[in-house]
Amino acid sequence: MDIILASQSPRRRELLERMGLTGFQVISPDVDENLGEELPPAELVSRLSRRKAQAVAAKAGQDALVIAADTVVALEGTILGKPADELAAFRMLSALSGARHQVYTGVTVLRGEEAYTEYEVTDVTFRELSEGEIEDYIRTGEPMDKAGAYGIQGYGALFIEGIQGDYYNVMGLPVCRLGRLLDRLGVHCLALAARRR
Repeated sequence: MDIILASQSPRRRELLERMGLTGFQVISPDVDENLGEELPPAELVSRLSRRKAQAVAAKAGQDALVIAADTVVALEGTILGKPADELAAFRMLSALSGARHQVYTGVTVLRGEEAYTEYEVTDVTFRELSEGEIEDYIRTGEPMDKAGAYGIQGYGALFIEGIQGDYYNVMGLPVCRLGRLLDRLGVHCLALAARRR
């Protein structure tokens, strides 16, 4: 069975490998991420992950198992996507300073007519940040391709005072939840890893 990750994210690729999946293909989904309506974060990421999975599955054939995800950061219900420029990154990080926010990831696994979509939410608390720290962080370049303008697996970890929930969800792939979804489709990650030893 072919397994396809519908994402170009190196972090998601790394996390799939950590789960014991190897030899999977990577196909970037060509989808419009603007749904044209205001949706709660959980519903937004769920719909987008399913849309991405369906777009890739249409090219891949019936036997392929497609994994897709979509992640957003939400502060008091307002979604913070990827910053358009450094000023947007500065504004996002300033808003997150000293506050608790949520990271939502929708994940879909799809094979043929069988599809499962769920979402995970994790609470993340930032310490108070100075303007100088925010400016230095932006100069590293790390915030520019990440929802909420930070990466927990990189320099952004220096800002995180606390986390409640799935750490990997903040990286962009809720590993525990995805493992359970894959089980439903007969893909048992631990069994695969054990066979390779």
